[in-house]
Order: sequence, then C-alpha cells, then structure tokens
Amino acid sequence: MIALAAAAHPDDIEFMMAGTLLRLKDAGCEIHLWNLANGCCGSATLSREEAISVRWQEAQDSAKLAGGTAHPPLFDDLAIFYDASSIAHAAAMIRKIQPDIILTQSPQDYMEDHQNTTRLVVTGAFTRAMKNFVTSPDVVIYDKPVALYHALPHGLNDALRQPVTPHFFADIGPVLARKRAMLACHASQKEWLDVTQGMDAYLDEMERMSREVGLMSQTYEFAEGWRRHSHLGFGPEDFDPIADLLKT
Repeated sequence: MIALAAAAHPDDIEFMMAGTLLRLKDAGCEIHLWNLANGCCGSATLSREEAISVRWQEAQDSAKLAGGTAHPPLFDDLAIFYDASSIAHAAAMIRKIQPDIILTQSPQDYMEDHQNTTRLVVTGAFTRAMKNFVTSPDVVIYDKPVALYHALPHGLNDALRQPVTPHFFADIGPVLARKRAMLACHASQKEWLDVTQGMDAYLDEMERMSREVGLMSQTYEFAEGWRRHSHLGFGPEDFDPIADLLKT
C-alpha cells in the first residue's frame, strides 16, 4: 500500500503524523511526505529564497531518514487557498502519488494554512477518478479506494481553545526515537520558533504532546490521535487500512 502524509509546512508532519507514518512504513507501506507550503516565512534571519532552499532540504533529509519520498511544495506560506487553481494543482500531486492512505491535518486548527491544506487534500483525493476533472498539470486518473485520516492539531485544541477528540490512537512508542530524529532535521524551524513563539525545547515539546495523547488513549505511553474521514466518495465503509495494518 502507498501512504501519503500531506501537511502545510515543513515540520507539521514530523510533529503530529510521523509516528503513525513510520509505523505504516514498518508494516510494509511505501511512504510519501508532502508539504504544500515552502516555508518561506519561517525564518527570522534568512531571506525568502534562502528559507525556501533550506527548508526544502530539511524536508528531504527528514523523508530520507524515514525511508520515504519527499514531494515539492506548491505554495508560499500564508498563500494556501481553497480555490479552483489550487485544487487542480493538489489533485495532480495526489493522482501522481496514487495513495491508498492519506494522513493530513485537522479540519479544525489554529491556522488557516493548516485548514486549507486539509480541504485541498480531501477534494484532491475526491477527484482522483473523475476523468473530466482536469488537474494542473494534467495527470491520469486512478480508481481505487483511499482512506483519509485527520491528525490532531498542534496544541491538541481548535482555534477556539476547544479540545479535539480523536476517534482512535496509534501507539508510537516503538518509533518515537525515529520521529524525534525526523523532527530534528528541521533545525531552521527550531530557531524560528525559539524567536517567535518561545518554544525553547522544540523536540521535547513534540514528546510532551505525544505523551499527553498517550494519556488520552489510556493505553499507550506515547501516541498520535486520529479522526477517520467519511468513506463517502472515497471507498467502501469498511476500508480502514490503518486499523488493519496497525491493529488500532
């Protein structure tokens, strides 16, 4: 099976999805990592062009460490919009990768880039078999079921400070060290968050959230929480490959 993790910015995957993605890799899936935005605004010191270059290299380093394939971004930071042109570009990438499993961000989140990424990815997957929907560039359709899963938002709450409750949990304890190593590839983002948001313990913050989600599960020490998207338009109701592969 092919699993795609799609998020807005470099390091979003590593914070909230990489543990489950690594578990899927270990279960035999081919994995792909795709940040829709290029990270151009994610630096207090680098120029726009330097930030794009550095953060793309960091994303590739993280994907390589995971044994996956990194795909290039489409948009600038704060320029991810849910419009016809953006849907056509997102759908083209999804048709190119042909995933069976898509991990993406929460529809309720603190940041519009994250929410619009989710909308683009969901609609892009919905159009995967529509021969009359023209992507940009034009990519041939693929017609197989796809299961979509939404990660928890960073901070575990929506924009109105309300907790987001998962449908199920994935045990990431066995891969936590690898998830941490992937996140550590994003050194420029650590520096940016240190300056702008006071997140001095970047890697420890990821582990703290993973432990908090583990406590929510009442089963695992470290976990990632997920909500399963409706199957309508995507495949059979019982097509739930994460449950089958990870025994969640």
